[in-house]
Amino acid sequence: MTDYEKALALWQRKHITTDAELAEALNGHSIAFAYHSGKLENENITYHDTREIFEHDGVTSYTGDLRTLFEIRNAKEANELFLCAFRDRRALDEGFVKELQRQLTHGTYDTRRWQLGERPGEYKRHDYVTGREEVGAAPEDVADEMRELLSEIQDVPAQNALTAAAYFDAKFENIHPFADGNGRTGRLAMNYFLVLRDHPPIVIHEEDRKGYYEALESWDREQELAPLRQFLQEQTAKTWQKQIAREEKRKSRSLDR
Repeated sequence: MTDYEKALALWQRKHITTDAELAEALNGHSIAFAYHSGKLENENITYHDTREIFEHDGVTSYTGDLRTLFEIRNAKEANELFLCAFRDRRALDEGFVKELQRQLTHGTYDTRRWQLGERPGEYKRHDYVTGREEVGAAPEDVADEMRELLSEIQDVPAQNALTAAAYFDAKFENIHPFADGNGRTGRLAMNYFLVLRDHPPIVIHEEDRKGYYEALESWDREQELAPLRQFLQEQTAKTWQKQIAREEKRKSRSLDR
């Protein structure tokens, strides 16, 4: 059994059906996800500040910029939205994606974006490109492309969850539907899609960003999904490796008795 398969089996043995059970299963991982996902886009985010805000709703002796503080606080509130949505089994639709993005970017749009008419929770009104391939749908095409993408993944069965998640993340980044916060929104929405299908959520570790961006670029250049799917498998195993090790240690002790 591969480490990815062990992570999947570990998660599915939890039989998570409520938001309380999900919160317990994510104990510590929500902080790690918020830290790593934020760090991919903002080098000023630290694990210490993220943990302080998640656990104590504030930080002490903070000397950084206010935008970073807003982003971490927003990540905490987006995590709460994530749990509530799971409780209500909300569909991953346009409304929910926009709500996630609004929560993640509230109070962080700069003056230039605001003057251009950009608003958190609304699709972009101007062209913004990203990545080496300079991808991004034209503003007038975003709504149609997002509706098509979300429709494509609605009825995906659980056994195909990881492949569909890779497809969603690649396409979402390729569309680049918002003026800001696309990466954080796409990764959180992807994890929501996964937990709805009894698949463990994934922390994409900031130290592995090079592999992540290269996998996304494989889709942008050639519509090749395999590199991103493989990367997500590896990140799933890495996310849950400590719990896997603890469980295997318990089993070993039990057999020795």
